[in-house]
Amino acid sequence: MAKSNAKLWRVQALNDVECLKAVGIDHAFGRHLHNGFGLAVVDQGWLAYRTEAGDHFLKPGDVLVINPGQVHWGGTVNGDRYSYRIVYPACETVARAMPSREESQLPYFANNQIRNRPLARRIQHLLTALEDDPITLAQETYLTTVLAELVTCHAERTIDPLTVENQIVQRIRDYIEAFYQHNLSLTELANLAQMKPVRLLRTFRKEMGLPPHAYLLQVRIHHAKAQLAQGQAIADVALDTGFADQSHFTRHF
Repeated sequence: MAKSNAKLWRVQALNDVECLKAVGIDHAFGRHLHNGFGLAVVDQGWLAYRTEAGDHFLKPGDVLVINPGQVHWGGTVNGDRYSYRIVYPACETVARAMPSREESQLPYFANNQIRNRPLARRIQHLLTALEDDPITLAQETYLTTVLAELVTCHAERTIDPLTVENQIVQRIRDYIEAFYQHNLSLTELANLAQMKPVRLLRTFRKEMGLPPHAYLLQVRIHHAKAQLAQGQAIADVALDTGFADQSHFTRHF
C-alpha cells in the first residue's frame, strides 16, 4: 500500500464542498457527526463504519453514505491500513438532486453501506474531478449526476414523529449552537430543558447518540474549520470557538 498521507480540500465553486483523500492510514475515528451528508468510496483495505444501529465493514469498491447528524465512529480494522475518499455535500446540495416534488424533504439512507460497483466507479470519477479537473461545469455535472442516482436508487424518505423528547433535544441543540463559545454547564442546559441533569443526559444521548458535551465539541470544531478555511490564525480560532487555548483546540481537532 502507498505511503500514508491525507489531503483535505474544498471546492469553492461548488458551495465550498469539502473533500478528503486518505491513503494508507490506520486511524481510528471517535464518535462524531456531520451537519451535511458524507459520500465515500473505499479504494484499498477494509474500513469499519459503526453506529448505534450496528457495524459495517467495507472493502474496496464499497460505497458509504452518512446521513446528516448521524453519530458514527470506526476506521481501521484490526489496525490494518486502508485508503478511501469522501465528499461532504451540504444538505441543500443533496436536496437539489431530489425529484422536484420532493425537494422539501431530505433523503434518508437506512443502508449506510452500498454495494454497487458502477456507482462506486462514478463516485471515484467524481472525486478525481473534484481534485484535479479545473472545469467547474464538469465538476458540478458529475456531482449532480452521482447524487441524483444515489437518491433515486438508494434513499428512503422518513418523517419521525415530533415527540416531546425530540423537541427538548432540539431546544438544547439550538441553545448549544447559539452559545457554543461560552463555557456551558449541564445545570444550565437542564434548567433550560426543565429536567434533572441525569434525565437530560439520558434523553440527549438516546436521541443524538452522544452526550451534550461531545455535541458541543462537534459544533465548536465545525465553526473552527470554517474560520481556518478563511485564513484565520489557529490561536485566534481556538479562543474564538470556546477552546481554552491552541493546545486544547489542536488536541481535539
